[in-house]
Amino acid sequence: MTVESTAAARKPRRSSKRTSAAKTPAKTPQGSGPELVQLLTPEGERVEHPDYSIDLTAEELRGLYRDMVLTRRFDAEATALQRQGELGLWASLLGQEAAQIGSGRALRDDDYVFPTYREHGVAWCRGVDPTNLLGMFRGVNHGGWDPNTNNFHLYTIVIGSQTLHATGYAMGVAKDGADSAVIAYFGDGASSQGDVAEAFTFSAVYNAPVVFFCQNNQWAISEPTEKQTRVPLYQRAQGFGFPGVRVDGNDVLACLAVTRSALERARRGEGPTLVEAFTYRMGAHTTSDDPTKYRADEERVSWEAKDPILRLRTYLEKQGAADEAFFTGLDEESEVLGKRVREAVRAMPDPDRLAIFDHAYADGSALVDEERAQFAAYQASFAEEGK
Repeated sequence: MTVESTAAARKPRRSSKRTSAAKTPAKTPQGSGPELVQLLTPEGERVEHPDYSIDLTAEELRGLYRDMVLTRRFDAEATALQRQGELGLWASLLGQEAAQIGSGRALRDDDYVFPTYREHGVAWCRGVDPTNLLGMFRGVNHGGWDPNTNNFHLYTIVIGSQTLHATGYAMGVAKDGADSAVIAYFGDGASSQGDVAEAFTFSAVYNAPVVFFCQNNQWAISEPTEKQTRVPLYQRAQGFGFPGVRVDGNDVLACLAVTRSALERARRGEGPTLVEAFTYRMGAHTTSDDPTKYRADEERVSWEAKDPILRLRTYLEKQGAADEAFFTGLDEESEVLGKRVREAVRAMPDPDRLAIFDHAYADGSALVDEERAQFAAYQASFAEEGK
């Protein structure tokens, strides 16, 4: 998979001996970094923010908790299936559930989503069957769902390109006079790509109704954020002429409130917003990655205390908004989901190897027809050898 970052700026050399990246923990929301929007502390305490507020019913809070728990279970099953040889690769979202569920539940049905390859929680919110997400990683299809059915675009593997697609789509939405909004997801590493800068420029100049949602999980594969930028990511928006905001990416309430506000601003015709969700990738970049090579265990432990699911559960229990029967029932539902995912993946049929030629051109092509025939003959040669 394409490397998710290039260094945006190289820091000057220092005469003193530097500590290795693996031993330098990233700044946390409670540290000395820039102010961020937070409505629910890691201890499960509800706090207020002067610019962002949210008032949810107990049922809505339980719904957010259910979304995060089931998304995490699906993600764990997919990781296990890859380890068992059932998937070629998997990009885990472990630790980023609040950022995805909070932003995903802020969307209206007529809004349009442009994801990367890790937005499993957003796909869940858009009603995409989670088993469809696995087809591409098993190598049996190129996505498995119709983007227009759920207003959820196919996963994008090329880093950062979806921000341009989102911007162009949003410009079209504005020209059509619709009041819907567009959201583009990308990671901190992708923020170093030229495509993202171009998307920022076009969206600002054309006042496009798009929200750029950056999940800053602190690591672009093996490169920490501090080696990608000299300023906090959300401040980059200022240079392009639109607002940016940093939100506690492990706080599902804050992510919901901030994203909802940004989407409403876009619908009012006030242009783009950059949301930086300050979160953490608890696992590997993908299943082909070994984070122990570049990350200290102490860093992960410090972020485990900020777990998005644990903090919401604590709040639910303190408020009496969920009882033991709810949690027990959710555990049972989680087991059912896991079983369905395992069975669905193992039942996926092998793809038609010639299908890759079917939709290269809408009206066909003599060259593609020739290539199809050559490939078919090549495949047939294996059957001949086996006789």
